[in-house]
Amino acid sequence: MSTPSQVKRAMRARTLVRFNRRFEDSSVSGYVVDVGPRFFLLALVSDRIRFDGFEVLRIADVRRLRADPERKFIEHALKLRKARMPRRPRLDMSSVAGIVESAGRSAPLISICNESEAPDVCYIGRLIDVQDGWCALLKIQPSARWDRQPRWFSMKGITRVCFGGDYEDALYLVGGEPSTKKALRKRKPARA
Repeated sequence: MSTPSQVKRAMRARTLVRFNRRFEDSSVSGYVVDVGPRFFLLALVSDRIRFDGFEVLRIADVRRLRADPERKFIEHALKLRKARMPRRPRLDMSSVAGIVESAGRSAPLISICNESEAPDVCYIGRLIDVQDGWCALLKIQPSARWDRQPRWFSMKGITRVCFGGDYEDALYLVGGEPSTKKALRKRKPARA
């Protein structure tokens, strides 16, 4: 398990890092660009050696944080491709609610995951509301069709928030804006 100080050192060093997470068999690469008390913001570098949006990950889930052993090759390829580090979004890293709300302002679609309960499931959509430990997401399906009503999620179990990646961008490009304003109205969360 990594500590906040290890993650902060990686951010200050501005080095490409690689790490494993307790929910995934594969490793993750990117640049740590912000660190909060429990989560950190990563500018993701995909296995196709391109920047691929941002992920906010729980520090406690990170295993084997290290400088990426292939960083010279990867950084050289990024430079030759003229790939620039994406501009760091302004996120409130102080709490899950702050992260979700500010990510929702930064991008038209966000992905939220509760990997403790469902390791292979993430919900993608437009953030509608955040209140009382819950967030409402108007989901967009893999077919790029919008749901009719928002769904409320407890923020207590959120382990990852993603936005600005190629997949989210493709969904938004095809799906466009939600067609009904009714779905975008704020409602109180239904208690489970």
